[in-house]
Amino acid sequence: QVQLVESGGGLVQPGGSLRLSCAASGRSFSTYNMGWYRRAPGKERELVAVHRSYGSTYYTDSVKGRFTISRDNAKNTVDLQMNMLKPEDTAVYYCNVRSSLSGVGYWGQGTQVTVSS
Repeated sequence: QVQLVESGGGLVQPGGSLRLSCAASGRSFSTYNMGWYRRAPGKERELVAVHRSYGSTYYTDSVKGRFTISRDNAKNTVDLQMNMLKPEDTAVYYCNVRSSLSGVGYWGQGTQVTVSS
């Protein structure tokens, strides 16, 4: 079965950096979009960034210029490099993979990112 294992969350001061990693297993993900969502306290889950199967990327406006998404199809991994972190980036971050063909998707368990001094 498909499994997504996230790592890299933690506590960081404003202006700091974190790198989230997601390792996917259970099948080939070459035709899947791979991305990251987040849910801040009291807010709905939002899309942060996605790396599409054909290579293009998308970032929500609030993270443009600060976050970078990358994927390695050989390793079935997707990473999110987060720089210049702000307190409003505090959230549980979820890895998501979704088939660009069928729309079927899978979620990771989430990893907490806290930005605080």
